[in-house]
Amino acid sequence: MTTFVLDTLAYAETLKAGGFNEQQAATQARALAEIIDRQMATKAEMEAHENNLRRDIEVLRLEVKRDIAESKSELIRWVVGAGFLQTTLIIGALMKMGGMV
Repeated sequence: MTTFVLDTLAYAETLKAGGFNEQQAATQARALAEIIDRQMATKAEMEAHENNLRRDIEVLRLEVKRDIAESKSELIRWVVGAGFLQTTLIIGALMKMGGMV
């Protein structure tokens, strides 16, 4: 795990060199350190996000798999239905032609 270290003393010294007084520089350095501490994610938080993402990906994968299976069965029903219809039409046309001869 990578740790972020803010050198508050060096930061405060830079502020003082820029015209801040001792108290202002120290307060600013502490405030920045607190903000960074609150904003940075911990390893546990990152692992929790990773686990949530893995779970979401698995749910999506299963949904896509289910949707593909449903589409496949619907397509098979349409193809089989169209095949029966074509066969019926051809048989009817042949019977009609046979009756006309």
